[in-house]
Amino acid sequence: MSHVQGTDVVSSMVVFEDGRPAKDQYRRFRAKLSDRNDDFANMRDTIRRRFGRQAREGDGKDAWPLPDLLVVDGGKGQLNAARAALSDLGLLQVPVVALAKEKRLASDNGTRVKPEEVFVPERSDPVPLAAGSPGYHLLQRVRDEAHRFAVTYHQKVRSRRAVRSVLDDVEGVGPARKRALLRQFGSVRGIREASSEQVAAVAGVGKALAERIKAAL
Repeated sequence: MSHVQGTDVVSSMVVFEDGRPAKDQYRRFRAKLSDRNDDFANMRDTIRRRFGRQAREGDGKDAWPLPDLLVVDGGKGQLNAARAALSDLGLLQVPVVALAKEKRLASDNGTRVKPEEVFVPERSDPVPLAAGSPGYHLLQRVRDEAHRFAVTYHQKVRSRRAVRSVLDDVEGVGPARKRALLRQFGSVRGIREASSEQVAAVAGVGKALAERIKAAL
């Protein structure tokens, strides 16, 4: 999951086969919940949407294949949310684990690092994995790739919303002028940092509209 205080919530799914990323099978999701600042609810919704396709279409050619192992990012809460979604779909046969990120804990002897933990269903304590083991490194790679994919998508969603909310509210800036401005300056920040004269020089803008754009930014 990637969001800022419940806004522009997105989630990512990455797929590894034989220890390598299968990028053609990656998927991204936009949250459809009313309360978007609930990571457990967002996780449950994402799992339900991903595996709901499998449940509806069975073994048809358009169904997404069931994984040998489902890894969710988080701890016991995220694991329980994923299990609840699978239960709703009648897919509890899918093996699922949760990978909780490492933590830095204060102690009398200074700060110590608590390594990543792997949680499995119906077990209160995490499964110990040797920090240097191949399995441990594989889970880290999967988690880091999921983070990268989610954050990249979240940044794109936020950027699009920023462009819409600012430029589209300026009278006289239609789709063609917006494209021309972004082509010339690269981003809303680029327009903000440009002078009024530079903005006015863009085809179809002119001095009066350039001043309205600069005022809006």
